[in-house]
Amino acid sequence: MRLIGKIADFFRESDKLLLIICVIATSFGCAAVFSTTLYMENFRPVITQTAAMLLGIIVAMIISAFDYEKLYKFWYLVAFIGLVPVILTFFFGFAPEGTDDKAWLDLGITTFQPSELLKVCFIVTFSLHIKKIKANINKLKYLIPLLLHGLFPVGLIFLQGDWGTALVFAAITVIMLWAGGVSWKYFLGGIVLALAASPFFYFFVLSEDHRERIMTMFSAQKDIQGIDYQQWRGCVALANGGLTGQGFLKGDLTQAGAVPMGHNDFIFDCIGEEFGFLGCLAVIILLAAICLRCIRISRMCINDGGKLICVGIFAMIFAQSVINIGMCTSVLPVIGVTLPFFSAGGTSLGCLYLGVGLALSVYRHRNDRIIYLRG
Repeated sequence: MRLIGKIADFFRESDKLLLIICVIATSFGCAAVFSTTLYMENFRPVITQTAAMLLGIIVAMIISAFDYEKLYKFWYLVAFIGLVPVILTFFFGFAPEGTDDKAWLDLGITTFQPSELLKVCFIVTFSLHIKKIKANINKLKYLIPLLLHGLFPVGLIFLQGDWGTALVFAAITVIMLWAGGVSWKYFLGGIVLALAASPFFYFFVLSEDHRERIMTMFSAQKDIQGIDYQQWRGCVALANGGLTGQGFLKGDLTQAGAVPMGHNDFIFDCIGEEFGFLGCLAVIILLAAICLRCIRISRMCINDGGKLICVGIFAMIFAQSVINIGMCTSVLPVIGVTLPFFSAGGTSLGCLYLGVGLALSVYRHRNDRIIYLRG
């Protein structure tokens, strides 16, 4: 009876709302992955996605049972787990079909994208760093090492060739710094410095392909046979959907496989074709609800570390969502960022649930101690 009581307490104290929203979003995503890959006559993507969802839910619940602060005692191990696989991609990485950066590791039975795991590990170590120096965070001797900590994964992933994920890391860093109490004066100075350095970055750091993708956003003439082909196809599919869509498994371009990376980067456009504007709105509402719930848990927590972890998880999901939807609607250039909980990818989905598990842990341990209803 004691064990049953503790299990009941566990479920009672968990944030069921966040988990339910995530499961709804992922289930919708699995249906979309099934539809967008049906033309391939290959069920592996949807099987992988469903398995990642089920395993992710289990892992999230297990993580939520442990006090997240105990991770801080092993921050070096967390950093090691996050960094080593990424470093290995520089030696053994490969680029799957449809990508141009060697950001994956081939494990034989499956592939693994280490940068997804690094996001979660970085949020843990960065939140600890901010927590340790919070009282002195605006003093340069403390702030400069913190900035170097934040810029390190950005630079590492950029060198890897995945500049979309590097941008997500930059967004996580900036949002966590703001939440940590860094003065607005430093942000203003950072904006001025970034604007001053942007010409050098544009001409000497970005590749020709990257520059073309940026310039096409400001061009009235679109190269629909070249650089703009992906976005043009995606926007045509999105327009086909109208208000309510052409119906599940009935999208003209989706079922013909005519939307490049329709199951991955451009799944939002395929959802728009089959479920219409209302389907896209449902996706946005679900993602917004997850983000807002992370912020809500952050505000409920009395511990700075827990607050910052939830802010980091929010930043990760928010940044990816905004970039991907902007990319799919031709507002932003194509930079290879997937849509959280919806795009195909077992690594991405599994690591998202790792982050959700941390947020659930913060919720369960948001006070100084846990009060069990049964002794």
